[in-house]
Amino acid sequence: MSDLLEVLAQPRSDTGKGASRRLRRTGLVPGIVYGGNAEPTMISVRHNELDRQLDHEAFYSSLLDLKLGNGTTKVVLKDLQRHPAKPFVLHVDFLRVSSDEKLRLTIPIHFHNEQTCPGVKMGGKVSHNVTEIEVSCLPADLPEYLSVDMGEMGLGDIVHVSELQLPPNVELTHSLDPETPVVMIYAPQAESTGDEGAEDAAGGEETS
Repeated sequence: MSDLLEVLAQPRSDTGKGASRRLRRTGLVPGIVYGGNAEPTMISVRHNELDRQLDHEAFYSSLLDLKLGNGTTKVVLKDLQRHPAKPFVLHVDFLRVSSDEKLRLTIPIHFHNEQTCPGVKMGGKVSHNVTEIEVSCLPADLPEYLSVDMGEMGLGDIVHVSELQLPPNVELTHSLDPETPVVMIYAPQAESTGDEGAEDAAGGEETS
């Protein structure tokens, strides 16, 4: 996992759309590192390496080691621009982090014991309304994900944003209403069949 959280970058001086296109032709992705009381730095990273890392959920919500020249800087992935029609990353943004400054970052929600909970065993259907959420915390307290234990959920049960269990020193931002449903289990509606409709029609003909 450690190699997945290391970003090997090279500095770049050329800017503009033409320079970015030339970089992409050589298998590089243009990017920028900013924040942390330092000037923004223009960088490039290898597309194949970045693409491999982006396949892993942890890359989006973990502290990363950005290696640039002889130095290493702690960053988080802040923005990603993809080609609208092709499997290419066009641009990447990283945010420097400081140990004493809080981060705002979107992290995933993992749902546990979903298939074994009473509501699902009774035939209920699960609706995941929120699968990621923004949190605020110091870098050292950043969780990789939030967990929702569905082990005791029955038919009609709902877990709201306000009921999420947060690790110590981690807060939710105000991006969602506290009463927003995160996950719920609902009873499937009875399905009406074409045969039932035909029987109703036939019954109507007999009584006419």
